[in-house]
Amino acid sequence: MAAATTGLCSRIVLYCHDIDAMVAFYSKHFGYQAFVIDGDRIVELRRPDGGLILMLHPAGKGQKAGQSLIKLVFDVEDVESARNALIEAGIDVGPIHQADNYQFANLKDPAKNSVSISSRALACL
Repeated sequence: MAAATTGLCSRIVLYCHDIDAMVAFYSKHFGYQAFVIDGDRIVELRRPDGGLILMLHPAGKGQKAGQSLIKLVFDVEDVESARNALIEAGIDVGPIHQADNYQFANLKDPAKNSVSISSRALACL
């Protein structure tokens, strides 16, 4: 059976109640830049070097923070150093977990979405 679409997944929508906090978090800690089109309620976050585009969409009144089944994974060479930098910046980051041949640590963004810093992509090369 043929795939329903032929495009790559290059964007993810994050519903959030405080878009400014999300822009600040992903810009400061993960190198994203905000792009806004006049009249559009979505703020796109893009990295200058490419990668997944985060589309920040205002959450509806019935949407609760952290009520999602996704996790954003950010590739890092050194999980311990990245974790320490986030902690020094005041971010609550869980312990480092050791998998087969990589490490990861979990945290939440300001909208309570799950985020992970992981060396998996580099270990799987």
